[in-house]
Amino acid sequence: MKLLSMVEQTLRIAIPYLFAAAGGTLAERSGIVSLALEGYMLAGAFSAVLGGFMTGSAWGAIAGGAFGGLVFAALHALATLRFKANQIVIGVALNLLAIGATRLFLKLVFHSSSNSARVSGFGESASASVATFANPLFFVGLLTTPALAWMMKRTAFGLRVRAAGEHPRAAETLGVDVGRIRLVAVLVSGVLAGLGGAYLAIEQHQFTDEMTAGRGFIALAAVITGSWRPVRAGVACLLFAAAETLQIQLQTLAVLPSQVLSMIPYVVTLIVLTGFVGRSEEPAALGKGA
Repeated sequence: MKLLSMVEQTLRIAIPYLFAAAGGTLAERSGIVSLALEGYMLAGAFSAVLGGFMTGSAWGAIAGGAFGGLVFAALHALATLRFKANQIVIGVALNLLAIGATRLFLKLVFHSSSNSARVSGFGESASASVATFANPLFFVGLLTTPALAWMMKRTAFGLRVRAAGEHPRAAETLGVDVGRIRLVAVLVSGVLAGLGGAYLAIEQHQFTDEMTAGRGFIALAAVITGSWRPVRAGVACLLFAAAETLQIQLQTLAVLPSQVLSMIPYVVTLIVLTGFVGRSEEPAALGKGA
C-alpha cells in the first residue's frame, strides 16, 4: 500500500510537469525557445482560480487556465514572430510579467497579497486520492505525452513542426508556412502549460503568490533532458516528480533538515542535466528566424 501511495503521489505531482513539458517540446521542435513556460503556468493558475471564482465551477477554472496560458503565448508569439525579438529576452520578460501581473490582480480581485479565495474543485467530498482521479486534467495530463508523440510522428502537422524547427528555409520552398506553424505551436504550448497551472490551482483550491515554484523551468529541463522527444521528456518529468515525492516522504521521517530536503528535486535536475544534456542535440533552427 505504501508503494501504491507513492506511485499515486508521483503521478499527481508529475501532471503539471507533463503538461508544460509537452507544450515546451512542441514549441521548441518548431524552433521557438520555451523559456516562458513558467509564466504560462503561473498565468494559467491565476486565470483558473479567477475562472472558478467567477463561474463557481471547476470546469470554469479549467477554461480559465487554458485561456490564461493562451494569452501569454499570444504575447510571446507576437514578440518573437511578428517583431522578431530575442527569444531568450522575451521568455525572461514574460516570466517577470506573469509574477507582477498575478500579484497585481490578486490584490485587485481578492484583496490579498498572498492568496486568493477558495474555489471549488472536483470530488470535494471524497478523499484526496479519489478527488485526484475525479479531476479530468489528471487523465488528460497522462495522455498528453503519448498523444503528442503520435502527432509528431504520424501527422502532416507534426512533420511540418519538425521541418520548421530543423530546416525552415527548405520547408518554405516546399510551400510550408513556417510562421503559421510556429504560431500554432506556441499557442498550443501556452494552452498546455496553462492547463498545468490550472491543475495546480484546482488541486490546492486557491492561488498563492508564485505557486508554480519553478515547475516551468523544471519542465523545460525535462524537454532538454529528453532530447526534445515527447516520450523521453515525459519520462524525465516522472523522474523529477519521483524526486519530489521522495523529498515529501523524507520530510515526514524528519531524518534531515527541511532545507536540505527541499533541495532534492533541484539537485536531481542538475545531476540529470549534467549527465545527459551534453548528449542531446537541439533542433537546428531553435531560437533562429525562418
